[in-house]
Amino acid sequence: MVPGYQGARVRIAVEGDLRLPASVVTIGGFDGVHRGHQALITAAIGRARRLKVPALVWTFDPLPKVAFGKARPLAPLGERLARIAALGPDWILVAPFTAAYAARSAATFLAALGQVGPREVHVGGDFRFGAGQAGNVAMLARAFPTIVHAPVLCAAGQVVSSSRIRALREAGQDGAAAELLRSEAGAFLAGLIMLSHDLQGHHA
Repeated sequence: MVPGYQGARVRIAVEGDLRLPASVVTIGGFDGVHRGHQALITAAIGRARRLKVPALVWTFDPLPKVAFGKARPLAPLGERLARIAALGPDWILVAPFTAAYAARSAATFLAALGQVGPREVHVGGDFRFGAGQAGNVAMLARAFPTIVHAPVLCAAGQVVSSSRIRALREAGQDGAAAELLRSEAGAFLAGLIMLSHDLQGHHA
């Protein structure tokens, strides 16, 4: 993992190593950190600023769908962290998605989430957690105040998703895929991605 990496005042921790009295959390794989992910993370950061608590982005490595052999990642972990960091959260928490982690119950996941004191949790409507994806948004909302975000649509009216970006790349439509991944962070993001290459030697 990458417990020592810091960029743009964004601190990174591994799940279990961080305790916070309060936070606003957004959770997801954030594969590619596309425009839909960016909107979700930015909204959560905005709420954290209004509530005057830290903004925390909770993600997984490897991505669950990668761990289960269902897909290849759109970008390596270092670039994913750099793209998230460019949006300006206070913390990024990386959960090691091992076989043991995947076998944890939904209740165990909620207990771990409670360690960062969520004032609000922001997720997409398809968010699932726990062994066998037993946990859903309704269960999450019973444990913590939960805000469910609608998908982001592109100019053509289609949902922006990692699966669609992957399909565009496979069809040779790299320009269309890049547009869905585009970040407003510009040169700052490019610099962070260059810096993130140093992470690869520390990733276990």
